[in-house]
Amino acid sequence: MRIVIIGGHGRVALLLCPLLVDAGHEVTAVVRNPSHVDDVAATGATPVVADLEAFDRERIGALLAGHDAIVWSAGAGGGDPERTRAVDRDAAIRSMDAAAAVGVERYVMVSYFGAGPEHGVPPGSSFHPYAEAKAAADEHLRRTGLDWTILGPSTLTSEPGTGLIEVGDDVTGSSVPRADVARVIAAVLERPRTARSTIAFNAGTTPIDEALARYER
Repeated sequence: MRIVIIGGHGRVALLLCPLLVDAGHEVTAVVRNPSHVDDVAATGATPVVADLEAFDRERIGALLAGHDAIVWSAGAGGGDPERTRAVDRDAAIRSMDAAAAVGVERYVMVSYFGAGPEHGVPPGSSFHPYAEAKAAADEHLRRTGLDWTILGPSTLTSEPGTGLIEVGDDVTGSSVPRADVARVIAAVLERPRTARSTIAFNAGTTPIDEALARYER
């Protein structure tokens, strides 16, 4: 597959790129900062410098055209509510509409555990703009005709990955290594039958392939 990762210099994306390249995929990693190009190239992915916050739908579509799948792993990084809304909501939504316009049907969104309209983050919290932005973006994605999968990892850690996760409607958020988030993304891309699923997960005791099997339709 030809896969484009939006947010290619994020810590999860830098772990994901070599997994996909080693599996034989052609990976384009989009970064905003030109100084990140060498880090991305070292993973085997092809870096492309583009600021999606400033791109309209047509320019994003030109960037996505010709790919088989999109991974949205970008984020404004918090701290600035306006930019959070501009990136995590508005640019993300434009990328979904652009994907539909240019015929890239597979779309994997990296969200977070507990995302949604009932996220429960109080308005006074510095996390509230992000929670609201992600809720809006995820809901827009669900309403598209794309073959979407929304991933909801819990609190990210830098612990070594184990390849084991925990999923299910009764699971409460805890934590998960970034390395295992990257593995889950890679596994979902290989499983088109997980489309139209929202998968929240923690570190756990179930092999990733076995855990994802319950979401295949």
